[in-house]
Amino acid sequence: MSIAYALKRLLMALPTLLLVAIAVFVLMRLVPGDPAQLMLGDTADPEQLAALRKTMGLDQPLPMQFLTWLGHALRGDLGRAISNDEVVLPLILDRFQVTAAIVLVAVALAGLIAVPLGTIAAWKQDKGIDVAVVAGATLLLSIPSFWLGLLMLLFFGLKLGWVPVVGYVTFAENPWQAVTYIILPIVTLALIETGVLTRMARSAAIDVLRLEYVAHARSKGLSEFKVLGKHVLPNAFAPTLTLMGLVLGNLLGGIAVIETVFTLPGLGRLLVDGIYARDYPVVQGVMLFIATIYVLVNLVVDLLYPLFDPRVTAE
Repeated sequence: MSIAYALKRLLMALPTLLLVAIAVFVLMRLVPGDPAQLMLGDTADPEQLAALRKTMGLDQPLPMQFLTWLGHALRGDLGRAISNDEVVLPLILDRFQVTAAIVLVAVALAGLIAVPLGTIAAWKQDKGIDVAVVAGATLLLSIPSFWLGLLMLLFFGLKLGWVPVVGYVTFAENPWQAVTYIILPIVTLALIETGVLTRMARSAAIDVLRLEYVAHARSKGLSEFKVLGKHVLPNAFAPTLTLMGLVLGNLLGGIAVIETVFTLPGLGRLLVDGIYARDYPVVQGVMLFIATIYVLVNLVVDLLYPLFDPRVTAE
């Protein structure tokens, strides 16, 4: 990966992050209601409302409001939650640890399963193993994540009693018990995402298998194992890596459904609770954090892409 390519991608990410901040700011301003009124409640007098609006900069023109808010956000100041008066950024980071622990492991497992399966299915295209892999991937794609999660809880939690069905324990409190609370969400997400990634890996591998250098490698007498492992798999992995980045960014942004099903205090659950409570600073902070994480994850994927496809750097 060349330095010029890396700098170009980094510079392209900056205006994207700025557009993300503008989008979050505009969306929050479109929400009906006065933020100051929401924070103080219906019993607040006009003087209190005016003072809070001035403190929050709501008495200024919208461009000045945006610049003030952006300046605070760049310093890590996302305000305080209305519901419990907690500082928003530490609250987000605390909840994000739960989401990240589940999502990173789930996507890694899905990738480890999907990429070899997709490659083998492409190698045996239109044969029995290919039909079985495609059918399995399609089935996993068709299952709603919340339904699969409920089935997991019903069977492994209620019927077998192997894992708890409600609550959460942090790794700092009890590492082993914490694993029992997150293993079902991880398995649920890994199964769902395996279907998506397997189809992409199969499609990419089929395209690579049709290229001339693969036929040339076979003509040199290389075994099929070496052809797949040395020539097909590395070159077919780049499109799958891109999809993994999109999946990872999307899930890190908040797996609200899974966190609700398994009663986990993650980032998605925080956003849902903030929306129900009309907690303006929390919702705005979480939305900005989610969008920023999405952009940064895809930036990392872009920086890794030349490692698997050198043509990107050349272009």
